Amino acid sequence: MILAGDIGGTNTRLALFELEGERLRSVAGKTFPSQKFESLETIVKTFVSEYGLSVKHACFGIAGPVIQERSPLTNLGWLVEADQLAKTLGIRKVGLINDLEANAYGLAGLEEKDFFILNEGASGATGNMAVIAAGTGLGEAGCYWDGKQQHPFSCEGGHTDFGPRNQLEMDLLNFLLPKFERVSYERILSGPGLFEIYKFLRDTGHGEEPPWLAEEIQQQDPSVAVSNAALENRSELCRQTLDLFISIYGAEAGNLALKIMARGGVYIGGGIAPKIIKKLKSPIFMEAFTAKARMKPVLEAMPVRVILNDKTALLGAARYAIYCSP
Repeated sequence: MILAGDIGGTNTRLALFELEGERLRSVAGKTFPSQKFESLETIVKTFVSEYGLSVKHACFGIAGPVIQERSPLTNLGWLVEADQLAKTLGIRKVGLINDLEANAYGLAGLEEKDFFILNEGASGATGNMAVIAAGTGLGEAGCYWDGKQQHPFSCEGGHTDFGPRNQLEMDLLNFLLPKFERVSYERILSGPGLFEIYKFLRDTGHGEEPPWLAEEIQQQDPSVAVSNAALENRSELCRQTLDLFISIYGAEAGNLALKIMARGGVYIGGGIAPKIIKKLKSPIFMEAFTAKARMKPVLEAMPVRVILNDKTALLGAARYAIYCSP
């Protein structure tokens, strides 16, 4: 039995898989609220004992850097250690990788129905690939193509400095600097970041907040309230917010694509993208993605796809546990 985990500051998702030929079959899965547990080991013990199954391989994708098989999750106060998890499970070795690296490993287990195509790209495109995912934070990863197969690797590109492209984005940066001192792309391209964009536009006179919207923001996740109002065309201010978010998202996806030279494709993951497909397929994202002057033809030739399967990171962690874990 293979145990896979997708570990974030909000939720910890665990799943059990069996290998049937070359395909993974899901046996069981459960989502735990991370904040309610003192450690990942506690959650793992609870999950494994509930199903009473013997685990042979295990790997966990962690929302943060993994260095020497250890990862501190500052938002939770957890220190996740591969050796400790192996002891908890009673197995020799546990894989510990970045969550976007897990997504990259998971791509090989997906089917065509698991993607929404934003850009077809050049016919037969091959080469390195990039993965970018906005959700609670902004994750980035890549895959190196050796001529025969892809080799996923992690990075922390979401924490690089935000680079404004025009006066509006310069004003956004100036709005955020007093609050954060340093503004990374994650401060903008994330659930909390979407609401920061909204507050910037609202507070600098780009639109008015109607009473019904203020009430919805108070009653639910503010970013959800704003994005829903935008998708349903109920607020011009919210529409502007989502449009700016998508434009910056496309620009940073293009930045990552150039840095990795992702001729094999760029994959948009995370929890936000599938929910805003209606807007992502408008010209805004791809126009920002390809707006790189002399490099525009290079980017136009890259396939761009949205990952629709929310179990991609779990599949990737399971694949790593079987094929790659030492």
